Amino acid sequence: MQINDVINAILFEIERDADSDDGMGRPPLGMKATTIRLSVDTIRRIEAQVGNRQLAKFIREAVERELRRREEEQKL
Repeated sequence: MQINDVINAILFEIERDADSDDGMGRPPLGMKATTIRLSVDTIRRIEAQVGNRQLAKFIREAVERELRRREEEQKL
């Protein structure tokens, strides 16, 4: 995937409960495709750090870290 293909939106998957029980195809991954909009500059910066094939993984991990940080903050 090239930055020009992405333009200003990317698709990535977040954890969720699987809602399909038809038993066909591959097993559910516990992910849901979600669209987010990031600036082209932000995407380029991420790709410079992790490459364009690791973009979704980087975003998932960043979201998880931020959620844990906020949840810990709420406990105080």
